[in-house]
Amino acid sequence: MKNEKQFLEIYNEFSQLVYNLSLSYLQNIEDSKEATQDVFVKIHTKLEGFNNKSSLKTWIYRITINHCLDVIKSKNRKYRLFFTRENEDYDSKDFNHPGAKLESKEEMEKIFREINKLPEKQKTALILKTIEGIPQKEIATVMKMNEKAVESLLTRARKKLKEKL
Repeated sequence: MKNEKQFLEIYNEFSQLVYNLSLSYLQNIEDSKEATQDVFVKIHTKLEGFNNKSSLKTWIYRITINHCLDVIKSKNRKYRLFFTRENEDYDSKDFNHPGAKLESKEEMEKIFREINKLPEKQKTALILKTIEGIPQKEIATVMKMNEKAVESLLTRARKKLKEKL
């Protein structure tokens, strides 16, 4: 019973974080809701194996990022295309990310379309820093790399976005 109570506390504390991060990656409300459920199933099954080597929040970030990347890879295989919102049925009225505050949805869609084209690690670093507002040191922990490497990823990602936008 203790584990169930602990799990409910974790869910209450982190469900919005998991949903928002999933939405940043998947850019679809239904996919993000499904991903959130899947992530919490994984958390529930792996909770006893959590070893406190990193913070609980960092552990949850890793699970969420890995799950979202798996969903994207699965869509890539399924459609045999690079994952871009241009190639899917996409209703911009269905995309309202709480971390993205832009004047027009068209502008937001264009930015996320370009973010989707970034290499996986650059995309992850950029989303965690810019949209989620996570400090660089924590990003390095989540991504299992040093802070200089994260800084380099962010610099390259921003440069690519600046060129495209």
